[in-house]
Amino acid sequence: MSIKNQRNQLQPPPLPPRALRELVGPLEDHSYDNPTGELVFPEIPSSCYKSVFDFGCGCGRIARQLIQQQECPSRYVGVDLHRGAIRWCRRNLSPVARSFEFHHQNIRNLGLNPRGKSEKVPFPVGDNSILLFVAWSVFTHLTEDVASFYFSELARVLHPNGIAITTWFLFDKSEFPMMQQFKNALYIDYIDPTSAVIFDKDWLKRSATQNGLVINQVIPPEIRGLQWKVYFTKATPGRRHAEIPEDRAPLGIYRPPVTPDSKGLRSILHRISARALRSGYMR
Repeated sequence: MSIKNQRNQLQPPPLPPRALRELVGPLEDHSYDNPTGELVFPEIPSSCYKSVFDFGCGCGRIARQLIQQQECPSRYVGVDLHRGAIRWCRRNLSPVARSFEFHHQNIRNLGLNPRGKSEKVPFPVGDNSILLFVAWSVFTHLTEDVASFYFSELARVLHPNGIAITTWFLFDKSEFPMMQQFKNALYIDYIDPTSAVIFDKDWLKRSATQNGLVINQVIPPEIRGLQWKVYFTKATPGRRHAEIPEDRAPLGIYRPPVTPDSKGLRSILHRISARALRSGYMR
C-alpha cells in the first residue's frame, strides 16, 4: 500500500453532506466508504483501475471508495451534471487525491440542472484511454436518443482491454405489441421522462453491436424490474453477446429520489391544471 493510501485509510476523506446524498440515492455512510481498501469492484482485474472514468459521479460515492482503495487509480475522471456535487468533490476529494479530476457537464435536466445548455456533451477524455468505465444509475435516467449518444461515447473512450460497468432498466418489447418499431424505451413520468427509463433488451444488444461493443456479462436485478448490471468490452471477431436471462427476482419496491426542481415544477403544473379546470378550458 502506498504512503498516500495508508494516510487515506487512517484519515479518510470527508463524507458528502446528506443534501447531496439525497440526490443520488444511498444515504448510509457505508455506501460511500471502503475502510478495508479492497477493490471497489472485486470482479474487475486490478489492472483496469489504472484509468477510471465515472459517468455520473454525483457527490463522489464511488470516487471516495476508490481513493481508499489499496491500489488507488493512477487517473480518475468523474463527470456529473450537478454543479454543487462537482464543486463539493473538487473541494473535498481532489485535495487528498491529486490524480482525481471532476468535471461539470452542463447538461440540461429538469430536476438537477434545468438551465443546462445541452443534452449531449462529449466526454473530456481521449479515444481508447479508459480501462474502467463506470455508469452506475445513469443510463436508467437517459432518454433513448441521449442514451444512444453516450453509448457511442462509451465505445469511443473505452480501451481495447477495458471494461465498462453499467446499469439499466430492461424490458422485452415483444410483450408490448402497440410499440412502434423505432421506439425502444418506456418512461414512467410524463413531466420528467428521465425519472426512470426502461430499455428494450434487443435494442441494448443492437446498440452495443453498432458501437463495436459486446455484452460480456449480465447480472439480473435483486428486485424484479430494478437495475440490471451489464458489462461491456470491445468486440472481437467471433465474440457473442452474453445472454440476458429472465428476471426471476422477487417483487419489491425501491423508488428513486424525487429531485427538488421536479417537485417544484410538478406543483406548478398541478396549479395550472386546476386553474384551467376552474376556467373551463379543460372541460
